Amino acid sequence: MFTKTLLLTALVGLGGDAVWGHEHSGSLQEHLSAQGPHKERLWYNVLPGDGGTQADSVFSGISTFGRIPYFPCLASDEEKFDIAFLGAPFDTGTSYRPGARFGPSGIRQGSRRLNLYGGYNTLLSVNPFNSWARVLDCGDIPVTSYDNAYAIKQIEQGHYSLLSRTPAYEADEGRKGPAKDGKVLPRIITLGGDHTIVLPILRSVKRAYGPVSVIHFDSHLDTWVPKVFGGAPTEQASVNHGTYFWHAYKEGLLKNNTNIHAGIRTTLSGPSDYENDAVVGFDLIEAHEIDEIGVGGIVKKIRERVGDGLVYLSIDIDSLDPAFAPATGTPETGGWSTRELRAIIRGLDGLQLVGADIVEVAPAYDTNAELTTMAAADILFEVMSVMVKTPLKSV
Repeated sequence: MFTKTLLLTALVGLGGDAVWGHEHSGSLQEHLSAQGPHKERLWYNVLPGDGGTQADSVFSGISTFGRIPYFPCLASDEEKFDIAFLGAPFDTGTSYRPGARFGPSGIRQGSRRLNLYGGYNTLLSVNPFNSWARVLDCGDIPVTSYDNAYAIKQIEQGHYSLLSRTPAYEADEGRKGPAKDGKVLPRIITLGGDHTIVLPILRSVKRAYGPVSVIHFDSHLDTWVPKVFGGAPTEQASVNHGTYFWHAYKEGLLKNNTNIHAGIRTTLSGPSDYENDAVVGFDLIEAHEIDEIGVGGIVKKIRERVGDGLVYLSIDIDSLDPAFAPATGTPETGGWSTRELRAIIRGLDGLQLVGADIVEVAPAYDTNAELTTMAAADILFEVMSVMVKTPLKSV
């Protein structure tokens, strides 16, 4: 307060209006409004629209996803949103390299320059940062690293707390939507975390919508029977990043036979793994198929499988080849390029996405150039664009 009083006194001596650094001009209020962080604008200037001012100093300020406004949504429901980014820093369900608990902060760091030039997505003809949708970074779910069972409950509770709220967009008030209560709900994009987090997220989604179809980008199936993947010496050990879809199937969280994996290239315990995968309710696209049918063929198979219903999108960063995303817990060579995966996600335009995540980003294994975290951020930019282009409707 004392500093602000001094600033006011100094500015009054300058005559009220003045020219400020970084090419900001106008009244004191306009000057203060240009200095983040605060809830309505970016850190250093308002979000530029078409032909507007280019963002400055994207390398400074506290990191949020794409430098969007931050609000502690889990502590307060005063701020409404249509799309929320939410971190789930959990990695004690991983089987090989840990470190994805730092994924949320790494992805935010990698997203800094997403709207350097305004954020307009030329290929989808939309600006997800400047649209009808209010987008917030809601921080992270406080996840314990000492008790997996409790952590999974925390993730479900935190996710549902945000998912079940009234969205910000005024036109959605009273409009009939696809949720079980007939309402339109906001959409949550979760920053993982290892892939185990999808089990509590799907529990949350079922509470709001009922069973949904899942599009799963990954190099691994993640539908393994617990005794095959990890041995399941205890009940809690049976829940991990290779078995969560098996549990989701057993709990009725998946819409029957409308789910699909894409990018699969893992080794198996044997052919029975694919047989079990089909029982769980998945079709699959192996990574090599892109060489025969191309991006368009991959998109066609995905869309034919999920149809026109509600879809949850889960993206493991290891669906990319380690040449493009080395910082992950279980890397597999022979994967897709960042360009190919982004193009496939753009091909999902028009689908009714109720939510999404990106997982298994472990920044400790990244290059100095933040290759993996930038790839993760750019992939979510496409997801966000698809969501903004296709508001949820009653189905």
